[in-house]
Amino acid sequence: MTRTPHDQFAKQYLAELLSALGEVNVGREVSPEVREVDIWFVPHTSPTPSPQVLGLLGQMAASACLLEPFRNPPSPTEVRNCLLKLYSLDSELLRKARREQTSLTEVDLPRLWILSPSCSQRLLTGFNASLDTSENWTAGVYFLGEFLRTAFVAINELPIREETLWLRLLGRGITQRQAVEELVALPQGHPLKRNILEIVANWRISVSVGENLNNDDQELLMNLSPAYLQWREATLQEGQQEGRQQMVENFLRARFGEIDATLSPIVAPLLQLPPEELAPLLLTLSREELIARFGE
Repeated sequence: MTRTPHDQFAKQYLAELLSALGEVNVGREVSPEVREVDIWFVPHTSPTPSPQVLGLLGQMAASACLLEPFRNPPSPTEVRNCLLKLYSLDSELLRKARREQTSLTEVDLPRLWILSPSCSQRLLTGFNASLDTSENWTAGVYFLGEFLRTAFVAINELPIREETLWLRLLGRGITQRQAVEELVALPQGHPLKRNILEIVANWRISVSVGENLNNDDQELLMNLSPAYLQWREATLQEGQQEGRQQMVENFLRARFGEIDATLSPIVAPLLQLPPEELAPLLLTLSREELIARFGE
C-alpha cells in the first residue's frame, strides 16, 4: 500500500479530531517551491472544548503545528523534506508579520510533528533526537534540537493507555490492532467514538475494493475489521430503528391525521414494543386509549 491512501485517511482522521480545538488546514501549500503540508493546525484563541479528551494529540496541538503522518518509517530524505516544509512556512509567517507590522516570537512559530509507526536508532541518532528528560512528554516522543522545533513520535513506543489511543490508531501491526480493539471497547456515549469508527470503517472499505492487495493491505484489513463490523452493526440498527419509526408514524397519520403535540410523545414508547405487540395496538386502540397508555 502506497503512502497516498494512508495520507487520505490520516488527513481526514486528524482533521476530525482537531477541528473542535482550532483551525485545521489540510494540504496547505507553502512556497517558494510549492510543497504540500499534510496538516497545518492553529488552535483557537477563544475557549474551546478541553483538549484532554485527545490525550497526547491534544498536548501536541496546544500550539500551532504541522503534522506529517507516515504509514512506513520515513527515510532521512523524507524527514529533511518535512523540515523544508516547516522552514518554508516559518519564512512565510515571518514575511506576513513584517507586512502587517506585528511581532512573531520564537514561541509563536509552529512545531513539526513527524508521526511514524516506528523510529530506528539510526534515524534518531542521525537527527540527534532524544526523549524529553523533563518528563513533560511520554515515552516514544523524541525531540530534535530546541531551535529545530521538530519531534518524532514513534507510535509503537507509546504507552498503551487512552491518552495515546488516537495516535496509536495510526500505527501498524499489533500496535494498530490493539488500538482498534480499544476503540471498539469505548462506551457508546464517548464523544469521539462514533465519528472515528465511521472514518476507520470507510478506510477499510476503500482498501478492500482495491485490486491486487499486498501483504500490507491484508494486514490493514485484518486490523481494521473489528471497527468496521461494529460500525456496520450500529448503522444497520439505526436504519432499522428509523424504518420502524417511519412505520409507526405512517400508521398514526393514516388513522388520526397529522401527528400533533398530543400524539408525538407516544411514538418513542411505542418503538420500545416488540413487533408482535406493536402492530395489534396500532390497529385496534383508539387515539384516546393510545394516549392514555403511552402518553406522558
